[in-house]
Amino acid sequence: MANGPGRPRPLKRLRVPGGTPPRFRAVVSTALLLGVGADPVSALQAVQPRDENCGDRASLAITVRDDSGQIPIPTATVVLRWTDAVRRPLREAADIGGELLLCVPPDVAGATLWAEFGDASSEEAVVVIVPGMAHEAELRLLLEEMRTGRLIGRVLDGRTRRPVAAAAVSVPDRAEVVESNRMGRFVLSGLPVGEHELSVRHLGYDPLTHAVSVRRGVTTEVEIGLTADPVELAPLVATVERPRRLEIKGFYERKYWGELTGLGTFITEEDIERWRPLRVSDFVSMLVPSVAPGLKNRRRGSGLSSLTCRMPVYLDGFDVSAGELDQYVKPLEVGGIEVYKGLASVPAEFGGPGARCGAVVVWTK
Repeated sequence: MANGPGRPRPLKRLRVPGGTPPRFRAVVSTALLLGVGADPVSALQAVQPRDENCGDRASLAITVRDDSGQIPIPTATVVLRWTDAVRRPLREAADIGGELLLCVPPDVAGATLWAEFGDASSEEAVVVIVPGMAHEAELRLLLEEMRTGRLIGRVLDGRTRRPVAAAAVSVPDRAEVVESNRMGRFVLSGLPVGEHELSVRHLGYDPLTHAVSVRRGVTTEVEIGLTADPVELAPLVATVERPRRLEIKGFYERKYWGELTGLGTFITEEDIERWRPLRVSDFVSMLVPSVAPGLKNRRRGSGLSSLTCRMPVYLDGFDVSAGELDQYVKPLEVGGIEVYKGLASVPAEFGGPGARCGAVVVWTK
C-alpha cells in the first residue's frame, strides 16, 4: 500500500541479538548530541516508537541527510559503536529513504555513531540510551566539505598502555572538543586539509600538543601515549594514514575485532610492501598456515589424513575464483586482505553456501 499523507515511511530494520523482547512501556527519553552539523535540540531526541517491533527494548531511529537537512541520502552507511558493551561495531546501510531502525540490546546504555557516503561523512554523535524508550538521530553528511579529512585515534597511558577515557581532544582552529570513550577512542570529522596542532589533555597527565597532517578524503589514525605528571617521559605519538576506501568497507573494524577475538587473519598494505609477493594467492598461502595453495582450507580428517576445502574468494565484494583473483589484481594493487578459517569466524556479509570453508576477502587500494 502506498504511503498516504501523514503515514510514516517504513524504516529499514536491524534486530540486534539480545533475547525476545516484550512490548514497549515508555516513549520518553533523554539524549546527548556531540556536533552533527545541526541544532542539538532537534537533531537527536526521544520520539514515539514507529512500531512495537522492539518490544520492551529501546529503539534508535536514524536518518541520514545532506548538510542542509532537506535531502535524504539513500544507502548511506551508518557506523555505530556501543560505548559501554563489548560488542562488534555495526556497519549497516540505510534504506532508500536514508533511514535505519535499530533495536538496542538490553545491556547497552550508550552508542556512538556517524554516517559515511563516498568520501563524505557526518560528525560523530553520542546517544544516551534509556531502556524501553525510543530515540531518534539525524546525521548530516558534510557534502560541502568534501575537501576535508578525518582524524581518528586512541589515547593510552604511556606506561601501562591502558585506554585513557574522557581525555579532551581538539585542534585550535575548531571550537569542537571531543572526549575519548572508555576504550580511549575519539573521532574528529570534517577537518580542513593541511597541518593542524592536535591538543590532548586529561587530569593527572601532562598535556600533549602534536602536529598532524590531514589529507583530502583520507582518515589519519593517531595513537597517543600520555605520561603522568610526576614522570619525566616524552609523550608517545604514532601516526598512520588509513585508506578511506578500506575504512568505508569496514576492513579496519573487522581487523580490530578479528584480531581481538582471534577469528581472522588480516594482511595490510604494509605487509605486502615488505614481502613484495608475485601472486596474491601464493602470498595468502605463505602467511596463513591453514590455507593450502589454490586458496584451499586445510582440514584434518580422521587419523592422519588431511582434507582440503575450497575457500570462497571475494575481490572488492564480488565473488571470484582463486584463479581469477591473480588475473584480476596484482599484489601492489591490494590495500588489505581478510582470511577467515571457518563458518564461525566469517562475517555475515561474506556468508553463503561455501562459508563452512572460511573466506578470503581482498580489497584493492
